[in-house]
Amino acid sequence: MDYLDLELLLKLGISAILGLIIGLERELKRKPLGLKTSLVISIISCLLTIVSIESAYIFPGSDNVRIQMDPLRLAAQIVSGIGFLGAGVILRRGNDHISGLTTAAMIWGAAGIGITVGAGFYVEAVAGVILLIISVEFIPYTLIKIGPKRLLKRDIIIKITVSKQESLEKVIEKIKEDKITISHTRIKDLKENANHLLELKTRVNADRPITNVYYAISKIEDVQSIEIIN
Repeated sequence: MDYLDLELLLKLGISAILGLIIGLERELKRKPLGLKTSLVISIISCLLTIVSIESAYIFPGSDNVRIQMDPLRLAAQIVSGIGFLGAGVILRRGNDHISGLTTAAMIWGAAGIGITVGAGFYVEAVAGVILLIISVEFIPYTLIKIGPKRLLKRDIIIKITVSKQESLEKVIEKIKEDKITISHTRIKDLKENANHLLELKTRVNADRPITNVYYAISKIEDVQSIEIIN
């Protein structure tokens, strides 16, 4: 093997290790971007970047035809193309609740790390992965502990079946008294059993267990059933 072959294998190896770290973080959280997906994205992005750079110098042109190539032209298309994968993991749930944005960003990040390694910026790639893991793992935890009060709360959706129409206002007041902030309210009649559905988008303390919220609401008079979506 000559020097170029060893350098190519080194780049692919480093890219695989860094992609593995990103994939492992998502795998531990049971997110769509797992080990295999992250490895494929990082390694292939690195490989395409190497091909893009090397091709710019392997085909220099001739006396009759002058070929000018951008060494990172192919790599630039990776950033655009990877958006299709990112869009596939973004899900929209009820009440405009969107999930998967962080995973989509991590997919884009894995591609960026592969490009960085393929271009030969090893230190920058390692630093990027370290900062990436710190950003998604440690900084949010720190902000929850010492950040503004608004960051100390989380959004939950509560669906309550109430037996009496005149009890709706009372149930809402009891929930507010229990330090649960209500941002949106939706009321629907359930014709099949003459009950009423009370759907609330609320904010509670981040460290408050969901079971605690459930027990508190279940004790309210005329509450028939409860569903909590975290």
